[in-house]
Amino acid sequence: MRSIFLIIVGTSYGLLAAAGVFTVLVAVGLVPRFAGKTHTAGKVFLYEEMVICGSITGGFLSLFPEFSQLGAFLQGNFPDADLWWRLLGNALQGIFGLFSGMFIGCLALAIAEMLDSIPIFARRVSFRHGLGLAVLSMAVGKLCGSLFYFWNELHRVVQ
Repeated sequence: MRSIFLIIVGTSYGLLAAAGVFTVLVAVGLVPRFAGKTHTAGKVFLYEEMVICGSITGGFLSLFPEFSQLGAFLQGNFPDADLWWRLLGNALQGIFGLFSGMFIGCLALAIAEMLDSIPIFARRVSFRHGLGLAVLSMAVGKLCGSLFYFWNELHRVVQ
């Protein structure tokens, strides 16, 4: 019974975390921005599917890292081609790093542009005083959450 409860709770938290990530991507308008910059507006659904598939694959490989060890499998089965596998691995890692860096850079720029809308929103809702305090409070809350996370070693995997 306990295992079933843990499966339900773990799945629920995973779905909530994924929903949060996708909400941020939708809120900053990252996918339409990519389509607009590349003049491929007809491929928006393809871009969205690629983001979802990449997120699912990344989540799966972080939960089951033994399935992401393709290099160890190939090296064990083809020991003579060790140099070629290393070169191929380095090339693939470089390509992955390039695309990951481009994605993170675009996401950071989109979030920075979204931050420009905070003063406009504050004026519209008549939030004239204390905007700096509100932003500072959010930053302190994030800091406290991070310190709690690392102080209690919540990042360690319990076996």
